[in-house]
Amino acid sequence: MKKRIFSVLFISVFAAMLGLGIIAPLMPIYAKSLGASGIWLGIIFSGYSLTRAFFMPIIGKLSDRKGRKRFITLGLLLYSVISLVYILAGNVYYLTTVRLFHGLASAMVIPVAMAYVGEIAEKGKEGRYMGTFNMSLLLGMGSGPFLGGILNDSFGIASVFYAMAGLTAIAFLITLIFLPDMRFSGIRKTNNPVPFKEIIKNNVMRGLLLYRVITAMGRGGIMAFLPILASKIDITSSQVGIIISSHIFLIALLQNPFGRLADRYNKFFLVLIGSSVGALALLLTPIARNFWELFLIASLMGLGAAVSMPSAVAITVEVGQRLGMGVSMGLFNTAMSVGMIAAPLIAGVVMDTLGVKPVFFVAGVISLLGTFVFYHYVRRGRVSWESA
Repeated sequence: MKKRIFSVLFISVFAAMLGLGIIAPLMPIYAKSLGASGIWLGIIFSGYSLTRAFFMPIIGKLSDRKGRKRFITLGLLLYSVISLVYILAGNVYYLTTVRLFHGLASAMVIPVAMAYVGEIAEKGKEGRYMGTFNMSLLLGMGSGPFLGGILNDSFGIASVFYAMAGLTAIAFLITLIFLPDMRFSGIRKTNNPVPFKEIIKNNVMRGLLLYRVITAMGRGGIMAFLPILASKIDITSSQVGIIISSHIFLIALLQNPFGRLADRYNKFFLVLIGSSVGALALLLTPIARNFWELFLIASLMGLGAAVSMPSAVAITVEVGQRLGMGVSMGLFNTAMSVGMIAAPLIAGVVMDTLGVKPVFFVAGVISLLGTFVFYHYVRRGRVSWESA
């Protein structure tokens, strides 16, 4: 039963993320074709993240009481319908509204699916389960832009939205037919969810959330500003694509081995190590002089993320088993979204004031700050955590 649940969720989330990845690099072009200014581009992208951030903890908490399947299937159905509605967008106001609903659909799928996987994860194997599941997210995001570019060049922008609709419709049907409802699956349920206030008071959870916000702030704007830095050292657009895609695929491929490592060793220590390595890579980024140096630094950054990510999510699973899985995963993902919203704004101000290279120095310092914040709260919370 557990293998069936995991397989269905893996395939469904991969299909959903592949569909989302297909449109990601083409959305600015589509928005521009509808007359979007720079400000409207920011609103269109931020609208998705804001809606997602707002609804994730709410839907996560509801899924703890009502069951996971209904939210995942409804979210995937919305994904599919919204994909077709994109084609009908005639102006930036319509497109912004569609993006808001897209964010709501995302809030129903990703954190709730992660909560379901956390629910079925065997005790002592949380890192392995969550690390392997993270691959579905990363492989989907990494593969999508390639497929989207091919479809757009061959058949036009509308084909991209049709593809996203088709992929998410397949994911919806797979989930509807094959995914058991948590209430009837025979899988153990977590404790009854506790109020948000009590969850935030938990030092381990507080450390996780602040760490997630701050590190996302440090790294969130990098993908937007890396091409600008690369152009300064004569790296082509295709080479930038290779660097970014390799970075994502490296993280994906290392999720399972580092998830297994998280089950055997101290998860808190692995988060600290991985986060520190990632921060170091950010600090080194501005000194890259050619493609290979930037490729190696991006790979180092990917290694850091691969070390820390499964452990951080596994710790969230352990928190969720005590405080409510859905709400814990919702808050964890919301923290990332908040950081991702703030990141481009901070990076933009730094670039306008100091230039593009300081963007990466500031990002590295912010990431180190997130590491220290995590250590501070975890040190205060681990005694009661481990004795509970």
